[in-house]
Amino acid sequence: MESLVKQILGARVYDVAEKTALDKADRLSAELGNTVLIKREDQQSVFSFKLRGAFNKIVRLTAEQRQRGVITASAGNHAQGVALAAKKLGCEALIVMPNNTPPIKVSAVEARGGSTLIFGNNFDEANAHALRLAAERGMAFIPPYDDLEVIAGQGTVGVELLQQCPDQLDAVFVPVGGGGLIAGMATYIKYLRPEVRVIGVEPEGAACMKMALEAGERVVLDKVDLFADGVAVKQVGKYTFDIARQYVDEVITVSTDEICAAVRDLFIDLRAASEPAGAVGLAGLRKYAAEHGLKGKTLATVSSGANVNFDRLRHIAERAESGANREAMLAVTIPEQPGAFRGFCELLGERQITEFNYRFDAAGEAHIFVGVRIAGVNEREALVALLGQGGYAVLDMSNNEMAKIHIRYMVGGRASVENERLFRFEFPERPGALLQFLNSLRSDWNISLFHYRNHGAAWGRVLAGIQAPKAAAGELDEALAQLGYGVVEETDNPAYSMFLG
Repeated sequence: MESLVKQILGARVYDVAEKTALDKADRLSAELGNTVLIKREDQQSVFSFKLRGAFNKIVRLTAEQRQRGVITASAGNHAQGVALAAKKLGCEALIVMPNNTPPIKVSAVEARGGSTLIFGNNFDEANAHALRLAAERGMAFIPPYDDLEVIAGQGTVGVELLQQCPDQLDAVFVPVGGGGLIAGMATYIKYLRPEVRVIGVEPEGAACMKMALEAGERVVLDKVDLFADGVAVKQVGKYTFDIARQYVDEVITVSTDEICAAVRDLFIDLRAASEPAGAVGLAGLRKYAAEHGLKGKTLATVSSGANVNFDRLRHIAERAESGANREAMLAVTIPEQPGAFRGFCELLGERQITEFNYRFDAAGEAHIFVGVRIAGVNEREALVALLGQGGYAVLDMSNNEMAKIHIRYMVGGRASVENERLFRFEFPERPGALLQFLNSLRSDWNISLFHYRNHGAAWGRVLAGIQAPKAAAGELDEALAQLGYGVVEETDNPAYSMFLG
């Protein structure tokens, strides 16, 4: 511990980094009954803490190493940190980026003096290629997190936090990807103030640190949810895992909706446009305070990045209300007869309707998709009970992922399609992805439904219906498995039968 603390205190970061603010989130503090403090790493020149570790690593290379140049693989914040650090130190930087990297991030790296090489369909392929090039060209590879000098650089965030909050501090919530930030912060915080709880926060679909701590060893996730791409890592680092299991008190997970709600909180309180990964820590803080009934505590977190594509904000805004339990998404069956719609609305009373989807169906019953503004989970449950008492069949879809991503945009297109199976995919946002999907299917199988909506992410969310003979079910499963895209079958999802089937 003392050795790493000395490295943290001696880290060279302020040639490029700023000492960022520790802001109080007044509205959220009042809502939660605790003092909520936000460490504003989104205020750095690259809009992320990553330049701290990158600079501390590169500045400690020999003059000969820097002359040969540095290389790394990244699709985001680490790439910009390396590019800026290298430019400051007068050495060339090559960043290998997967071909689904949004153009805005490629441009940002090049604007900061880095050269970019697009290679591979994902980070792992880009990283392997970067390591090969480093060996071939004699360039120094700059790890994104699993390196003690990188960890020391990130640990300076913890140094500043304790300087800025010298009095009461009960817990610090740190977003976790590969673990570099939490390893550095936890070491320093526990050295100086061991009574402060250090809690890691990961997305539910990328919880590699939580699983590693539970297993007692590093694990490799089969797949990761890429919504919060800045922390979407399949395996934590060796150094970061060893440090975390000594100095991190616990690791919790948050949902996509909870992350979106935290992005909203940061905007409302601080007017900060956070990327999803940058809001993961605050999402964990909000969730932990509610679940543990915390009151009168001082809770801090790190807004770790603001490199968000503008067009992603639409999707984030749509999900934020659900994540904060301010919107109920319901599927309600009403009689297909005059006056039924009015009767349903009268039962809702003065509640604000946020969304309403309906199309005439001659079958005698109508299925409506409705969003209603609520004050919390208790009101949602009370509303479902009220509608049930009023004689309506109600399906609460507030936590139905397929309904929120796809169904809400497709209500009104029902059909009876023989041998149709429904699948939800993650397509890489790159040319040829759709054609690759179509070529993986037999020519006598039919695409009976297809819905895609751009969310500004590296992966597109697609809903597809496929008609294939029942005898070919196993062959279809094998073809989709070999395709390599993320896929979840949704044929038995009740939202499908109510609105599409």
